[in-house]
Amino acid sequence: MLLQGPRERVAAAARALAAEGLVVGTAGNVSERAGARVAITPTGAELRDLTAELVTVVDLAGAHVGGELAATSELDLHLGVYERYGAGAVIHTHAPMATALSCVLDELPCIHYQMLLLGGPVRVAPYRTFGSPELAQVTIEALDERMAALMANHGAIAYAHDMDTAVKQTLLLEWACTLYHRAAAVGTPRVLDEQARQAVVAAAIERNYGTTQAVDR
Repeated sequence: MLLQGPRERVAAAARALAAEGLVVGTAGNVSERAGARVAITPTGAELRDLTAELVTVVDLAGAHVGGELAATSELDLHLGVYERYGAGAVIHTHAPMATALSCVLDELPCIHYQMLLLGGPVRVAPYRTFGSPELAQVTIEALDERMAALMANHGAIAYAHDMDTAVKQTLLLEWACTLYHRAAAVGTPRVLDEQARQAVVAAAIERNYGTTQAVDR
């Protein structure tokens, strides 16, 4: 099967996101790049039941090269992220909390240091019609120096160098949106300013944060 590994990972990610409630029915799309080709979820497929055989393969120009089904309507968005940011995997969801906040915020503030893994404050791309070149353009711009963005009155997008990390980024974004929503229900959330964010970066470097390897002191 053409691009068997990437197609299996795309299908597995789609099923995992469905199990987490971040994609429902056919809403949302997942892709992974392998050289000059991309494995991507097909249009109209139930993501919770997706198998590798149903995953579509296209080239970087969007031409269909594998699979029986047409690619998702958000194909231009995925291909644009690969072209501009050299991503390895892209995930677009209609995750409940991310989508809710996309309807009311112009930016999701950085209220927790883990959001630095997404690049800091998360921008909200202006609303455009789904599947349109205009939506792809404004969303790609919102991702500048970021690993994730919200899409106004629509959903969310995240990308990474591989599928596992893209899934983690997607889950982190939904967690951050949920955290903000809960904090805002109590009062005005405190925001980490640039000085605080830079201090986190410096501490992470000093402590070798994120690794389990012992470090001599």
